[in-house]
Amino acid sequence: MSNDYRNILVAIDLSDESRKVLQRAKEIAARNNQARISVVHTLEPLGFAYGGDIPMDLTSIQDQLDAHARKRMNELLEDMNIPEDNRHILVGMPDSETHRLAKEQEVDLIVVGSHGRHGLQLLLGSVSSGVLHGAPCDVLAVRVGK
Repeated sequence: MSNDYRNILVAIDLSDESRKVLQRAKEIAARNNQARISVVHTLEPLGFAYGGDIPMDLTSIQDQLDAHARKRMNELLEDMNIPEDNRHILVGMPDSETHRLAKEQEVDLIVVGSHGRHGLQLLLGSVSSGVLHGAPCDVLAVRVGK
């Protein structure tokens, strides 16, 4: 695995379990000549959550969610030595925004967290599964939770 990856994108949900995913990405980067690490968290637009037919402007609420996500990401990355330019909070569908950013930045590995599930979702949750399908590069699912 040495020197295979130069540009790693870590997709996180900002939970405490994100630290495990980030740490795994850091280990891989260290084994690959300190590969570049970028981190992404995607907020789904509020209009999607409510069907898009809300008779009010949700911009200020979306801005508050964005500010909260940035604060939480900075807390998680406090001791990770990941530059501000490599931290991304996006608005959209998590899988498609992760794919878009990965292509844009010529990422060769996406690292995501995955809860152990039963049946069809045994390895991947819905977001992790969405990232896997259609990814422009390798995807590593790091098992988190129970």
